[in-house]
Order: sequence, then C-alpha cells, then structure tokens
Amino acid sequence: MEILNEKQLQAFRYIRNCLFHQRRSPSVREVMQELGYSSPNSAAVIIENLINKGFVKRRKDRRLQVVENMEIEQEGERTVQVPLVGKAPCGTPVLSEENIEAKIRVSEKLARPPHNYFLLRASGNSMDLAGIQDGNLLLVRQQSTANNGDYVVALVDGEATIKEFRRDKNVILLKPKSSNESYKPIITTSDLLIQGVVISSIPNFEE
Repeated sequence: MEILNEKQLQAFRYIRNCLFHQRRSPSVREVMQELGYSSPNSAAVIIENLINKGFVKRRKDRRLQVVENMEIEQEGERTVQVPLVGKAPCGTPVLSEENIEAKIRVSEKLARPPHNYFLLRASGNSMDLAGIQDGNLLLVRQQSTANNGDYVVALVDGEATIKEFRRDKNVILLKPKSSNESYKPIITTSDLLIQGVVISSIPNFEE
C-alpha cells in the first residue's frame, strides 16, 4: 500500500467521512470544494490517484467505496478488515458487492478468528432497549444458526431485520426490544434465513 500525500489524505478522509457518516458518495465537485481547488479536473485526478493506490475503488454504480481505512493499529493490537454493509439487503446476499460500502479494521478481540464478520447499520428503534440505537454499527458474526436470547440478523420478506431469537420446536419468534410498543413480534418457522448473530453494538461516532 502506497503512502498518500497531504491532498490525497485530505480527500481520502473526506470521502470516508461522507460514506460512514452521511451515508453517501461525494461528487467530484464536493471533493474539489473540500480541497480548495478551482477546477473539478484537479479533484478527479486526486480521486483517480486514490483508486490507483488501492485506497478507494468505484462500484458498478459508479459510487466510491473505501478499500482501506488507514486506522493506525496500536502496538501489539491485531485487527482484521470487516466489510461494512451500508444498507439492509433486499433479495441480495448480505455481503454482495452492491451492499458493501467499505472495510473497517476491527480488533481481533472483538472479531475473533476463525469466524467471519460484517458490520451493519441499525435502522429504527425496534431494539433500543437492548442498547441498539438507530445509526449504531453492529458487529455481526456470520452464521446460519442461533440460540435462544441471541440478537440475530434474519431475512424476513427479503429484508434484513434485527430481533431477539426464540425457538420452540419448529416455531421461531423474533422479538423486538423497544420502548415503542407499536413493534410486534414476528412468528416464523425453522426455514427462517439467519445471516448472523450480533456480537457488539458500536456508536457511530462523528469525527
């Protein structure tokens, strides 16, 4: 991985923050304004430099995606790169390329090998009493099974939902844990598709 100069690093941080905090890919003109350039061509060159150096790539829909988040590891701290799923999947596998916004370094103390993990943004307050707030990043261990009491990411009607898992024989209950009483449990069967179990809820701190 090559070293970035000052302008490239500034552009990288701006793109990363737009993706992580504003949940959108910035335009070339926005990068131009952030860098203080008068021409979008100069910003476009910076973006292409980031792509060529492997820090950013373009998705099929032309939006930018962060490849390397450049967080400095503490001495002795081992990390793994975990994909951030920017939106709940709807009919597509959770880790399909179109769902992945970036890859974030996570300590192996949290994302313990040899399991695979992904990060998912929580949406809504159906699990706020479980400490899962709207906008939190959830560290999810990929697995297709769960135990009673686990908080799972499951596919219901083609969309991801986060609920408490309860099983009684062949009947599965997905329970919300919310201060909003309008959220009701979902009753389903053992054919339910589980994407993973929530390991940790991480506040999405602004920089």
